[in-house]
Amino acid sequence: MQKRERMISILAWFRLSRFYHESIRRSNQHLKKWDLTISQFDVLAQVGASEPISQQELAEKLLVTKGNVTHMLAKMEQLGWVKREREWKTKYITLTPKGKRMLEDVLPAQEQFQADQFKNLSFDEKKQLHELLKKLES
Repeated sequence: MQKRERMISILAWFRLSRFYHESIRRSNQHLKKWDLTISQFDVLAQVGASEPISQQELAEKLLVTKGNVTHMLAKMEQLGWVKREREWKTKYITLTPKGKRMLEDVLPAQEQFQADQFKNLSFDEKKQLHELLKKLES
Protein backbone atom coordinates (compact mmCIF):
# COMPACT_ATOMS: atom_id res chain seq x y z
CA MET A 1 0.00 0.00 0.00
CA GLN A 2 1.37 3.39 -0.97
CA LYS A 3 1.97 6.06 1.64
CA ARG A 4 -0.79 8.30 0.23
CA GLU A 5 -3.33 5.45 0.19
CA ARG A 6 -2.35 4.47 3.74
CA MET A 7 -2.79 8.07 4.91
CA ILE A 8 -6.27 8.42 3.40
CA SER A 9 -7.24 5.11 5.04
CA ILE A 10 -6.10 6.41 8.42
CA LEU A 11 -7.93 9.71 7.92
CA ALA A 12 -11.10 7.83 6.95
CA TRP A 13 -10.81 5.71 10.08
CA PHE A 14 -10.40 8.80 12.28
CA ARG A 15 -13.39 10.50 10.63
CA LEU A 16 -15.54 7.38 11.06
CA SER A 17 -14.44 7.01 14.68
CA ARG A 18 -15.21 10.65 15.45
CA PHE A 19 -18.64 10.38 13.84
CA TYR A 20 -19.42 7.20 15.80
CA HIS A 21 -18.37 8.66 19.16
CA GLU A 22 -20.24 11.90 18.55
CA SER A 23 -23.31 9.91 17.50
CA ILE A 24 -23.20 7.91 20.74
CA ARG A 25 -22.80 11.11 22.78
CA ARG A 26 -25.77 12.72 21.03
CA SER A 27 -27.86 9.58 21.38
CA ASN A 28 -27.19 9.40 25.11
CA GLN A 29 -28.18 13.05 25.40
CA HIS A 30 -31.37 12.42 23.40
CA LEU A 31 -32.29 9.33 25.43
CA LYS A 32 -31.98 11.19 28.74
CA LYS A 33 -35.60 12.28 28.14
CA TRP A 34 -36.56 8.70 29.00
CA ASP A 35 -33.81 8.15 31.62
CA LEU A 36 -32.18 5.68 29.24
CA THR A 37 -28.63 5.19 28.03
CA ILE A 38 -27.81 4.10 24.50
CA SER A 39 -26.72 0.73 25.94
CA GLN A 40 -30.06 0.23 27.69
CA PHE A 41 -31.90 1.26 24.54
CA ASP A 42 -29.88 -1.29 22.55
CA VAL A 43 -30.87 -4.01 25.02
CA LEU A 44 -34.56 -3.06 24.80
CA ALA A 45 -34.41 -3.00 21.00
CA GLN A 46 -32.53 -6.31 20.67
CA VAL A 47 -34.71 -8.13 23.19
CA GLY A 48 -37.86 -6.64 21.68
CA ALA A 49 -36.85 -7.81 18.21
CA SER A 50 -35.80 -11.33 19.24
CA GLU A 51 -37.57 -12.28 22.44
CA PRO A 52 -37.07 -14.60 24.07
CA ILE A 53 -33.34 -14.25 23.55
CA SER A 54 -30.61 -16.01 25.48
CA GLN A 55 -28.19 -13.91 27.47
CA GLN A 56 -25.32 -15.25 25.33
CA GLU A 57 -27.09 -14.33 22.06
CA LEU A 58 -27.83 -10.87 23.42
CA ALA A 59 -24.18 -10.33 24.36
CA GLU A 60 -23.13 -11.37 20.84
CA LYS A 61 -25.64 -9.01 19.20
CA LEU A 62 -24.49 -6.13 21.41
CA LEU A 63 -20.81 -6.97 20.83
CA VAL A 64 -20.12 -7.10 24.57
CA THR A 65 -19.07 -9.80 27.01
CA LYS A 66 -21.57 -11.94 28.85
CA GLY A 67 -20.37 -10.33 32.09
CA ASN A 68 -21.14 -6.83 30.80
CA VAL A 69 -24.61 -7.85 29.72
CA THR A 70 -25.24 -9.53 33.09
CA HIS A 71 -24.54 -6.29 34.92
CA MET A 72 -26.74 -4.26 32.59
CA LEU A 73 -29.60 -6.78 32.74
CA ALA A 74 -29.53 -6.77 36.55
CA LYS A 75 -30.07 -3.01 36.56
CA MET A 76 -32.76 -3.19 33.89
CA GLU A 77 -34.48 -5.98 35.81
CA GLN A 78 -34.56 -3.73 38.91
CA LEU A 79 -36.14 -1.00 36.77
CA GLY A 80 -38.81 -3.48 35.71
CA TRP A 81 -37.98 -3.43 31.99
CA VAL A 82 -36.74 -6.99 31.45
CA LYS A 83 -37.25 -10.41 32.95
CA ARG A 84 -34.67 -13.22 33.04
CA GLU A 85 -35.74 -16.83 33.28
CA ARG A 86 -33.46 -19.81 33.53
CA GLU A 87 -34.15 -22.84 31.38
CA TRP A 88 -31.65 -25.47 32.43
CA LYS A 89 -28.24 -23.79 31.82
CA THR A 90 -29.52 -20.95 29.65
CA LYS A 91 -30.99 -17.63 30.79
CA TYR A 92 -33.62 -16.18 28.49
CA ILE A 93 -34.55 -12.53 28.48
CA THR A 94 -37.93 -11.04 27.64
CA LEU A 95 -39.39 -7.57 27.98
CA THR A 96 -41.87 -6.92 30.77
CA PRO A 97 -45.05 -4.96 29.94
CA LYS A 98 -43.25 -1.88 31.31
CA GLY A 99 -40.25 -2.60 29.04
CA LYS A 100 -42.52 -3.03 26.02
CA ARG A 101 -44.20 0.30 26.72
CA MET A 102 -40.80 1.97 27.09
CA LEU A 103 -39.61 0.53 23.78
CA GLU A 104 -42.83 1.51 21.99
CA ASP A 105 -42.45 5.05 23.32
CA VAL A 106 -38.73 5.47 22.59
CA LEU A 107 -38.17 3.48 19.39
CA PRO A 108 -39.85 5.82 16.86
CA ALA A 109 -38.17 8.89 18.36
CA GLN A 110 -34.74 7.22 18.48
CA GLU A 111 -35.06 5.89 14.92
CA GLN A 112 -35.92 9.40 13.71
CA PHE A 113 -33.06 10.86 15.74
CA GLN A 114 -30.61 8.40 14.17
CA ALA A 115 -31.95 8.98 10.66
CA ASP A 116 -31.60 12.74 11.11
CA GLN A 117 -27.87 12.35 11.64
CA PHE A 118 -27.63 11.54 7.92
CA LYS A 119 -29.87 14.38 6.73
CA ASN A 120 -27.00 16.09 4.89
CA LEU A 121 -26.61 13.10 2.57
CA SER A 122 -28.78 12.42 -0.46
CA PHE A 123 -30.60 9.11 -0.76
CA ASP A 124 -27.96 7.86 -3.22
CA GLU A 125 -25.14 8.92 -0.89
CA LYS A 126 -26.80 7.05 1.99
CA LYS A 127 -27.05 3.93 -0.17
CA GLN A 128 -23.42 4.30 -1.19
CA LEU A 129 -22.29 4.78 2.41
CA HIS A 130 -24.26 1.70 3.45
CA GLU A 131 -22.64 -0.38 0.71
CA LEU A 132 -19.15 0.90 1.55
CA LEU A 133 -19.58 0.10 5.24
CA LYS A 134 -20.84 -3.39 4.37
CA LYS A 135 -17.77 -3.86 2.20
CA LEU A 136 -15.53 -2.96 5.15
CA GLU A 137 -17.16 -5.68 7.27
CA SER A 138 -16.17 -8.48 4.91
